[in-house]
Amino acid sequence: MLLATEGITPLGFAHCQIRSDYVEGTRSSPAGYLEGIYVVEGHRHEGIAGKLLEACEGWARSKGITELASDCELSNETSIAFHERTGFREANRLVCFVKDIDR
Repeated sequence: MLLATEGITPLGFAHCQIRSDYVEGTRSSPAGYLEGIYVVEGHRHEGIAGKLLEACEGWARSKGITELASDCELSNETSIAFHERTGFREANRLVCFVKDIDR
């Protein structure tokens, strides 16, 4: 977990990890995975998310990882635009299902 701060005030975070299971669209395993990234609304468009992403990439490279993957909800246009702007390519779109079976 990486944290961006101004003094002691949190401005944003990024959570990245290594996944050894199948990661959609990657050609190698294990792969780095950007689990989440967030910047406080009043500090968006200041380059904070980009710096957090760069730190995740550096961390993954230091572990011998050559690919970084991520995901977001289909309706999250802000996140999709961020991913595209920072060099991610779309690998797939999917719909997930769930069914209650306890009845």
